[in-house]
Amino acid sequence: MYILGISAYYHDSAACLVRDGEVLAAAQEERFTRKKHDHRYPASAVEFCLSRAGITPKELDFVAFYDKPLLKFERLLETYIDYAPRGLRSFLMAMPLWLREKLWIREQVSKEAGFEGQVLFTEHHESHAASAFFPSPFESAAVLTMDGVGEWATSSYGYGKGNELHLLKELHFPHSLGLLYSAFTYYTGFKVNSGEYKVMGLAPYGEPKYVKLILDELIDLREDGSLRLNMKYFNFAAGLTMTNKAFDRLFGGPPREAESEVTQREMDLARSVQEVTEEAMLRMARHVHKETGERNLCLAGGVALNCVGNGRILREGPFENVWVQPAAGDAGGSLGAALSVWYQYLGNERKLEEVCRGGADGMRGAYLGPEFADDEIEESLVTLGARYRKVPQGELSETVARLLAEEKVVGWFQGRMEFGPRALGARSILGDPRSPRMQSQMNLKIKFRESFRPFAPSVLRERVSDYFELEADSPYMLLVAPVREHLRREVTEAESRLFGIEKLNVPRSTIPAVTHVDYSARVQTVRREESPAFYDLLAAFERLTGCAVLVNTSFNVRGEPIVCTPAQAFACFMRTEMDCLVVGDFLLLKSEQGRNAFSEDLSWQEEFQLD
Repeated sequence: MYILGISAYYHDSAACLVRDGEVLAAAQEERFTRKKHDHRYPASAVEFCLSRAGITPKELDFVAFYDKPLLKFERLLETYIDYAPRGLRSFLMAMPLWLREKLWIREQVSKEAGFEGQVLFTEHHESHAASAFFPSPFESAAVLTMDGVGEWATSSYGYGKGNELHLLKELHFPHSLGLLYSAFTYYTGFKVNSGEYKVMGLAPYGEPKYVKLILDELIDLREDGSLRLNMKYFNFAAGLTMTNKAFDRLFGGPPREAESEVTQREMDLARSVQEVTEEAMLRMARHVHKETGERNLCLAGGVALNCVGNGRILREGPFENVWVQPAAGDAGGSLGAALSVWYQYLGNERKLEEVCRGGADGMRGAYLGPEFADDEIEESLVTLGARYRKVPQGELSETVARLLAEEKVVGWFQGRMEFGPRALGARSILGDPRSPRMQSQMNLKIKFRESFRPFAPSVLRERVSDYFELEADSPYMLLVAPVREHLRREVTEAESRLFGIEKLNVPRSTIPAVTHVDYSARVQTVRREESPAFYDLLAAFERLTGCAVLVNTSFNVRGEPIVCTPAQAFACFMRTEMDCLVVGDFLLLKSEQGRNAFSEDLSWQEEFQLD
């Protein structure tokens, strides 16, 4: 039985195909259209999923949509009525799209996918909860979902057992932890639904000087983690911005202009909202544990991408184990909707040994996207005029490890593309974590992004506790843990007096490129079962250098989605100061690429929508 899951029309639209309960394929639409956070109907992602299975739309049994548009439309109408006449401009902008597309999902599926069968709808937070529990490695677990807003719900909790999922309580719009964080994302000058992770990365540079003001004025945070926002300061319910003039007065000025200098004020705001968010997440987790009595916790929703908060739940919370859906945001709703139909609507048995067959959980390492055979890769490289060599099988990991040890920056393109926002060793840019220059070099010359942004370490699973204060699996880069004390470098008295971004250039450990200014790191653990090529590279690097860690960042530049195809990988390689590119078994060195690497006919650039 084939079930196609779809999420669309808000941000990060995606498709997922489930066959007899197994997650067969999943991808975000942005990877195909090259439009970051593409919200449109995921036609290309659907096409990929069907082609991966070798089926036509007529062979689908069900299509599942990740929320209930009529309920969401009801919430919008009620909100606009409540705030009228304010919000008229927002109302006039939103309604045409709703009346033209968002209320006609069945018709859209029929038109776009050619499917004439039954289309089912799950509630937004049910989709998140299903994506968290059903692929998890637990027979039973508590489930906590947190995001901006679905239909009405902004957070929910419950428990899963076997093939059943029970949501017990919800927090409703406009009172939302995700929207609070997004309000500060907007106010600090970053893009909502895109720049929240920048706020998280900026937080350690600041001081928590606004925490009391946030708790006194903006949010009534209860002991159980539930909350109420003081809507006097927010504009998102009816306006076109997240905050208003009252918010400006409270924090002493207007929002930062996008692309302007990030000041100490933004750093302090980021630190303050991050601390409030972590406290709310911890209180929610403790309450959910008290209510369910479960030993295990599953997380999903956009707030579950806050890996600093997740790390604190694991270290300080009452749960023995924490598992986070790698596509925790809206993209993962497509997967949750499909699994919800398989288990809850159809009542199929959930056998844990089958869910986790061949891996640690049901997500298969999140390697669920397209892959390319060597003959396809070579054909693409020839077409692009690239100069390359094929490395004999068995020598690739040793060859690339030597390049990395020479402080070369390597684009690494292997196997199936990852599902979710993180690069996990399939579409990655890699570097030597021991280099004190690597963090700034990769930010400014490779990624073309803000210098304060930290990089994540990938580490052999069996060696993780040697480097980080972490004993658990973290395959999806969604847990932050401290770097071990014995690896840390003591900061001098002069260095300790530095403020804000000045802290950036102070090496803090023997792996400085992946050690943030607060001695933390966003860890990915790598097992050979899920990622053999990447594991072998890490193992070769350890044999060569004694270090079982690599810098791992996503294979893209700022403002673009992660690369999907060999041609996109080559284009990104050529447009940056990357030194080497590995695509399948093929190695390309920047020093060997001549002017003919870009042929006289540049029409291929238009095909992949490159600048």
